[in-house]
Amino acid sequence: MAGFAYEAQLAAIPDAVARLVSRADYPKLDPGRTIIFCGVGTSLHAARVAADWVARLTSGRARPLAIDAHDVGSGATPLLPTDQVVVISHRGTKTFPRAVLARATEIGCSTIAVAGEAAPEQQAQATVRTCPNETAGTFSVSYQASLAALAGIIAVTFPRETATFTAGLAELPGALAATLAMQPEPALVEALAAATPILISGFGPDFTTAQEAALKIKEGAWLWTEAMSPEFAIHGTPASYHPQMSGIVIVPDLDDGGRSLLLVDVLKRLGLKVVATCGTENASLTFAQPPHPLLRPFLAILPFHQLTAEFARLRGTDPDTLHGHREPWKGVMTGLKL
Repeated sequence: MAGFAYEAQLAAIPDAVARLVSRADYPKLDPGRTIIFCGVGTSLHAARVAADWVARLTSGRARPLAIDAHDVGSGATPLLPTDQVVVISHRGTKTFPRAVLARATEIGCSTIAVAGEAAPEQQAQATVRTCPNETAGTFSVSYQASLAALAGIIAVTFPRETATFTAGLAELPGALAATLAMQPEPALVEALAAATPILISGFGPDFTTAQEAALKIKEGAWLWTEAMSPEFAIHGTPASYHPQMSGIVIVPDLDDGGRSLLLVDVLKRLGLKVVATCGTENASLTFAQPPHPLLRPFLAILPFHQLTAEFARLRGTDPDTLHGHREPWKGVMTGLKL
């Protein structure tokens, strides 16, 4: 790929994931104690994926939590000394992820930090390093690297439950490369880029992918995008749908009672400018079949990264800077202590 630094980052994802899934030195959690995954933004989305993995791999025996680091770090969400706290933070410098680690340490919780290679020392009992700092503000490698590190921690914590999951991780880099070779149709990209806002819907773990996708498009294409579950998207909110907007529905691999396909029908009948689907086959946007069902989040996000880059070209935006090079964004955002 050529053009944005963001695109070079996308191309680097398979190798970054391959390096992390081949590691054998991940810290182990206590499978019998509460696990709390924390992060902000993209890191919170990684936390939600990890919590879903634990719950589904253990068939609900383990009850993990994924909580915004702002809630935990500010003290709004209580912690217990028996809690195990895993904090995801790409650069390792944001206020509330660091506050979570400080608070958890003070209370006596077990702590693990998942942070980038260039992050400063973290106040945690163990730190897992993921990848170098990214040169584009619209992070892509860091999200995948965090997921890979979290998968490694979960695999060593629940070895009996994760044999096929771990085997799938070894095949994941090839599936990532195959998905990156799947380019969206130019006509679809142009139609979506011209519509505003965009609704992205996903069910179960795909809802987290929808949230991450909406964030990427907002960051890189400067186009307002909203993520909703299909049930939420057909309750009340259709009153605000109009023909100038578009919708993308991630077709689930889980039984959602037919709600995602119903949403597709509703959006079409309401006359939205574009109604697209995302899935492993027969969809407007496609991704490779995951080597294990729970590895789907690694792959399902990639078509939205590709959309973001193409939107940026068409709309004249820049996923590398997030407006950071021009006013008033430069003056406002560079002065914020995140």
